[in-house]
Amino acid sequence: MAETVNIPSQASKAEKYQAILPQIEALISSETDVYANLANVAAVLKEAFGFFWVGFYLVKGEQLVLGPFQGPLACTRIAFGKGVCGTAWKEAKTQLVPDVDAFPGHIACSSASKSEIVVPGFKEGKVWIVLDVDSDLLDDFDQDDVTYLEKLMKLLDINV
Repeated sequence: MAETVNIPSQASKAEKYQAILPQIEALISSETDVYANLANVAAVLKEAFGFFWVGFYLVKGEQLVLGPFQGPLACTRIAFGKGVCGTAWKEAKTQLVPDVDAFPGHIACSSASKSEIVVPGFKEGKVWIVLDVDSDLLDDFDQDDVTYLEKLMKLLDINV
């Protein structure tokens, strides 16, 4: 398969998600390596939206461990229930944070990060991974991001 994704440049956020989700599904359904799939998904999201940081943390014991990502250096390990990622894992639900400085216990991997969304992925009813997306703009994420990134994580849960 060609490693290209068609990303409409003059489209709304929702239209971009609608365009890339089927392409991501096709891309990951033909590859069996989880890290290859996660790396490509992070790259597609970064390219499509220009997010400051996009990546995955995988559950390993009582910590989240950094997986494939696109962007500047990141925190390597995050404890259960700590920061936005650890909270998404603990609560098993998406965290939409318009201002990271206002989030109690936020872990500042980069001072340039201003807003964040973290979406958990599930295997056999348990969180096995979280998708972390950061913006260098305040209040950069909305319900469209929640809706489509949750759909994306369901694709990953099925295909990796």
